[in-house]
Amino acid sequence: MPRIAPLEPPYEAEVQASFDAIMPPGAAPLVLFRTLARGARAWRKFRGGSLLDPGPLGLRERELVINRTCALAGCEYEWGVHIAIFAKAAKLTPDEVAATAGAGSAAPLWTEAERALLRAVEALHARAALSEDEFADLRAHYDEEQVLEVLLLCGFYRTVAYVANGLDLPPEPGAARFPAA
Repeated sequence: MPRIAPLEPPYEAEVQASFDAIMPPGAAPLVLFRTLARGARAWRKFRGGSLLDPGPLGLRERELVINRTCALAGCEYEWGVHIAIFAKAAKLTPDEVAATAGAGSAAPLWTEAERALLRAVEALHARAALSEDEFADLRAHYDEEQVLEVLLLCGFYRTVAYVANGLDLPPEPGAARFPAA
């Protein structure tokens, strides 16, 4: 059980409308969303900065950033949700999925652009900064808008990891689990 109990249906009309806006039709809102919605301000701020909409990165690149960020932060909850919902659409193979939670950029599976992306995620996780070489490598493959998106996604999903891990959220039904080491 999470440390703060999530809302249970029926939801107030405004809360239901906010869930409907971000969940696929017929899908129950995630425990993360239902828990954050217990605080109107927290839920409003989360949605305002959530980057839940498509951005300048392709789905595959976006998911690599999110999955590696969540894995490095030890956030099986969010990693598992993203693998279950987006891995197939992002054309991530089972080996690539495993690498997002394991070897990361060191795995021999990635294109040079993907490796640069994963190295940037790993550097941001480790140091909250990019070296000149790491930044140049990222820029060799991604434009300014995409680089800004990478930085924002890393920061936002690190925040998601703090929330999910701090609340001890249980895995969602059907969510992936980290591969056994």
